This record gives sequence, structure tokens and C-alpha cells, in this order.
Amino acid sequence: MKKYSIKNIGKIVLSGTLLLWTGCSGFLDEEDPSNLTPSNYYTIPDHAEAAVAAVYDNTRFYGDGAGIFSSNWQLLEGPTGTSTTETAQNSDLNNLYSLTWDGNTGHILNWWRGIYRLVAQANLVLDRVPDITPMDEAQKARILGQARFLRAWAYFYAVRLWGDVPLILEPQTASSENFYPSRATQQEVYDQIVADLIAAESAGLPWTDVTGRVSTSAVKAMLAKVYLTMAGKPLDKGTSHYQLAATKAKEIIDNAGEIALFDTYAEVHDESLGNRKEHIFSLQYNNLVADNPMGNMFPNFKPVSYRGPSGTGSTVPTLSFYNSYEDGDIRAVDQEGYFYTTYYTNGSGAPFDLGAPYIFKHFNVIANGTEGVPGTAKDNLNVPMIRYAEVLLIYAEAQNEVAGPSQATYDALKAIRDRAGLITPALGTFSQATFREAVWKERWFEFCYEGITWFDMIRLRKVFNETNGGFDDFVGHVNLNSDQALQAKHLLFPIPIQEIVNNPNLAPQNTGYN
Repeated sequence: MKKYSIKNIGKIVLSGTLLLWTGCSGFLDEEDPSNLTPSNYYTIPDHAEAAVAAVYDNTRFYGDGAGIFSSNWQLLEGPTGTSTTETAQNSDLNNLYSLTWDGNTGHILNWWRGIYRLVAQANLVLDRVPDITPMDEAQKARILGQARFLRAWAYFYAVRLWGDVPLILEPQTASSENFYPSRATQQEVYDQIVADLIAAESAGLPWTDVTGRVSTSAVKAMLAKVYLTMAGKPLDKGTSHYQLAATKAKEIIDNAGEIALFDTYAEVHDESLGNRKEHIFSLQYNNLVADNPMGNMFPNFKPVSYRGPSGTGSTVPTLSFYNSYEDGDIRAVDQEGYFYTTYYTNGSGAPFDLGAPYIFKHFNVIANGTEGVPGTAKDNLNVPMIRYAEVLLIYAEAQNEVAGPSQATYDALKAIRDRAGLITPALGTFSQATFREAVWKERWFEFCYEGITWFDMIRLRKVFNETNGGFDDFVGHVNLNSDQALQAKHLLFPIPIQEIVNNPNLAPQNTGYN
């Protein structure tokens, strides 16, 4: 399922529906498709399939535009200190880099609205699909499982971004009793996330799914990720949830099947390998619907693609982070790992020096070109959400917190470092504390620029120090890209001001924001 366009799928479903309805009376007797509503639409299995496709379609708010030279995903990268900008023309983005955002910052409003649009669509699926008759019960269970996963995915972002948030579980109209919802506690939100994922886990989904739909392995990986987060700040569930995270991650490791690490980093951003092997869950992109949205990582006005001199450079790595990789780490090697310092003119011509490192992790050589091979101009590369590499490091971190380093946790860590071409110290050299920081460090190096680092900073209350290779407390850590220190208020984003104006029940604002 490489494209989730409700526009296209809706046309197909409606066409099929009209054919089913057509009889001797002719098409003039048919109901006007423009009059379709939730109450009269959810009547056949094709409607259910189209409706859950709309939920997938809504996940792509992640890559939508956020003003000039900016995208929504930059909300998760700007504050980390691992990136900076070459353009500085978007004031909202500049506020993210300088840690000066507020409730009017556009990215924050876009995330709030994107999340709740997705929740609204998922709620419709979960409310209306159960009553579709006749419908194969296994098909129905799979659709409901996917909708539950995607609702949990959305709320997992919401609770980490804002803390207490409205927990809306049913379709809403202007006459709904809960039309102006108050905020549920973080515990209540996490309880619902877990409940949705546990339901999805038993929904009969395939172990893997090359179409890009949610799979059982994706559900288990998400559960492991949620439990790991709950074990840390702010819920502080500790050992019980570290054990839950380790157990769920180990279920994937022990029953991996086709799931494994790619042999090379080039395969991580090879569009032909989307939804395969290491890619457990990704946001789906296809040129016919929407191109890969990570173009703001291109260097500013340098000819690295078929477009010639272009790109915005609005998210580029800081030299301090790039230089913090261990000597010999393949992830920092030009065009072999997650960065590039040279490329080919207009994507496929003569090589040239970029003058600085740039992010190669989301660079599609098929679309943009490579040495001697012009690009297709069709960027069908997905955006990874969960890779098997994360499952390995979740297990290593969580099991170490439960019982200290073991051969199994060591093997999980070593697999990540082996691919990077690094030698891992012997198991006996690690204490629980040193193994903990070794795993944290690998998370910074492996998952940079994938929307993960910021949430690690929040749950750990720690930030990687690029200068000494250790970890600072979150509050007081200075981001070298801006020379600004993180404050306690930065542990949460503010509720968008316009949303509080629309719904006063969202007040009070998060601490530290006017």
C-alpha cells in the first residue's frame, strides 16, 4: 500500500458503490455522492478500507509545510542542538533553534491540528466499521487494529509534546457533550495508548507488511517504545515498565523472520527497500500523491540533485555533532553513512565538495541522481518511524535497567556498532551505568534526524554533550548551535494559543509560557 490518498481511494470506492447500486432505474435515481456523510457512508467493506486509508493519509501531516523553507517535522529536530540552519528565513523555525518558541509558533499549531485530525478520522473508523454488515470478521478486525494503532501513534506524540491533552475517543459534532474537551492526565492518555496497542496486537495483522500498512511487528515495536518511555520521565514507572519494554522488544528479536538490520546504510534510504527488513513502520510517500518531505535537509542552493542549484539548508547538522562520532564510524563517512560532504553536480555529473557535512539519511539517490545516473525526479522514499535498529537498542537499554548488562543486551548493542565498523569493548568491561550510557550514545548516533532524539532527551532528562562525550542534565544543558540553555519549561511545548481561544477548557497553559 504505497500511497494512502483518500481522494483517489474515495473515487474508486464511490465508483464501485455506484456500480453496485445501478439498476433498471438508471443513474439519475442514485444518491448524489456529494451528500455522503459518516451516517450513510459506512455501509460496505470497501468503505471501511477507504476510511482506514484516510487515517494513513493523515499521518503525512508530519511532512507538511510550516511556512517558508520549513516542514512540520522540524519541530522535533530544531530543539535538539544537533542541527542548525543555513537560511534563517523562517522566524518560527528560528525560534525552535533558539529555544524561544511560544504558543503562536506555527509548527506547534500544525502538530496539534494534524494529530487531532488523524484522531478524528480514526475515531470514525472505530465507531462505524463494527456495524458494517455483511463483512468478513477477520477483515474487520484488521481494519480496526490498524485504526487503533494509528490513534495510539498520534496520542503518543501528543502526550510527549504537551503532557496533559484532550483524550477524544468518539466522533465529535457541534452537539457532542465533549465538544469542548478538557485535558486528560498523562497517565490516562498512556493507559489508552497501551489499550489501543494491545487491541491492535491481537487484531490478526500480518507479522510484516510490504504494502506499508501496520503489522504485528510494528505494534509490538510501538508497545516496546511506549513502555520504555513510561519507565522514564515523567511517569517514572521504572523497573516494571523497563521489563515490559524488554519483553516486547525480545519478542521481535526472537521471532524476527524477515526482519533484520540492513547490511549497509545506503539500504536505509533506498526507496526500493521500503517496508522491508529493517523498516518496521514508515510513513508512506509516493510521487503520485506526495513526494518525500525531507527536502529541507538539502544544502542551501547547491547542485546536489537533478534540480540543479537548489535546496534550503534549513536543517543541516552542526559540526559539533558530526565531529562527535567515533573515529572510523561508517555513519560519518561521506556517502556511506548518514552524512555527505561531496556529491555530483546536478545529481549525476562531476563530483564537487559541499564544503560542510549535510544529512544523507533521507537523500534518495534514485530520485535525485547518483554518479553517472540522472535522477528520476520522483521521490518515493518513505520516512522511517520505527527501524529494527531501534528495537535492538530498546531491548539493550531496558533489559540493562532490569538486570544489568548480559550477553543478550551486549549482542544487541554490538550489532549496531558492528554495522558502524566499530569495536565494542568486551562485555566484562561494562557496569550497568557505563552500559546505559553506551546505549544512549548509540541512540544519538543511530537515530539522529529521525524525530527520536528530542523524545530521548525528554524521557531521560539527559542530553548528549558533544564536547566531552558524556551526558548533561536536560535543564541547564547548552545547545551549541544557539548557545542557549534548555529550561524546565522546554520539557513540554505550549498549547497553541489559538486552540485555547477556541476552547478555554484547555487552560491553564503549560508552565513557563504566557
